[in-house]
Amino acid sequence: MKIENVEFHYLADDVIRNIGDGSQDALLVRVIMDDGSEGWGECEAAPLVSIAAWCCPMSHLACKPLKDTVLGFEINTPEDIARLTNAVRSNSFDLLQSDHTLSGIDIALWDMLGRKAQVPVWKLLGYEKAFPKTAYASQLFGDTPQETYEKGLRCRKEGFRAAKFGWGPFGLGEAAQDIEHLRAAREGVGDEVALMIDAGTVWGSNTSRAAEVIPELLKCRAVWLEEPFTSGALKAYAALSELPGCAGLMAGGEGAHNPDMAKNLIDFGKVGFIQIDTGRIGGITSAKEVADYALQRGVTFVNHTFTTSLALSASIQPFAGMKDSCWCEFPVESAPPARKLTTQRLLPDADGMIALPDAPGLGVEINFETLERYGRKVKIEYEDNVIWEMK
Repeated sequence: MKIENVEFHYLADDVIRNIGDGSQDALLVRVIMDDGSEGWGECEAAPLVSIAAWCCPMSHLACKPLKDTVLGFEINTPEDIARLTNAVRSNSFDLLQSDHTLSGIDIALWDMLGRKAQVPVWKLLGYEKAFPKTAYASQLFGDTPQETYEKGLRCRKEGFRAAKFGWGPFGLGEAAQDIEHLRAAREGVGDEVALMIDAGTVWGSNTSRAAEVIPELLKCRAVWLEEPFTSGALKAYAALSELPGCAGLMAGGEGAHNPDMAKNLIDFGKVGFIQIDTGRIGGITSAKEVADYALQRGVTFVNHTFTTSLALSASIQPFAGMKDSCWCEFPVESAPPARKLTTQRLLPDADGMIALPDAPGLGVEINFETLERYGRKVKIEYEDNVIWEMK
């Protein structure tokens, strides 16, 4: 089979707010093969820039649009998807958004192969079983400690066994303010619910500022401190992990857009948890490479997703068969386009666990009414010629 066409569907909420919520818009990818087979994927990045990476004019040898490599490429096996990944990275090396665009295409190709073979993607990845994962309610800190407390209390009442708080005002003011939010989060979720904290790269590479909250994090028994620094601040990650009580406490990786970035966080940043977004790192192919590497290094692999059930399914597939990597990010505050994208949602069960569907491909179906409701018209022109258009 050869790739005959790739469609991009840009969805956006009616109002885009200036908050750390990536579910307010989405870029869906539909790959269509020359025999009529198809699959769906999702990119986790600025949608319009990702579309531009698909169709922009060639700049030079290593800065080609992805369409030049992808269209007509033969895909019959998972190994073919890996070959496509290598070809895209070679031909679009200097096109910095290329890995994000590739991610959605890669995911869609795995979905297509699974549907064609009538097996879940996790079986194509070589797993005999998909283990349920413990869902942690992923949400933003409240604007005030009281709001953070109320969010935590709601998670406890809804039966979550774990909850994560991130972004919002955390890290933007004095350490005393952060400590109030940490205490409020722990009080809200109670003693029995696991607590994770996401600093959203707020401290850049400032280890001194990050260290000010460590004593309270330890008192609150946080499972991890996620992204205290930017993805490339490996020395800062390592330095914080060497503080008393902090071995294995650091988490990060959602900003990695290729496997080497993630491996460097493991080897040199000394993270205890590597958190990978299949919609950014290059898709399921690259995420599985990192999952295997993390297993070898004794690091816990965790999915990152804050958007749709399509993205959630894709993000779990690479570590579905890894029993000891048991945490699963579950967004509880997603915007309408994300919540309504699929005809069914992946949700935690009564025990707070998420299980992947035992259905072909990613096991979810697109809600075309949502595409119609939130889809946006996009046209890209170059020298008066339309080089890409979504009507």
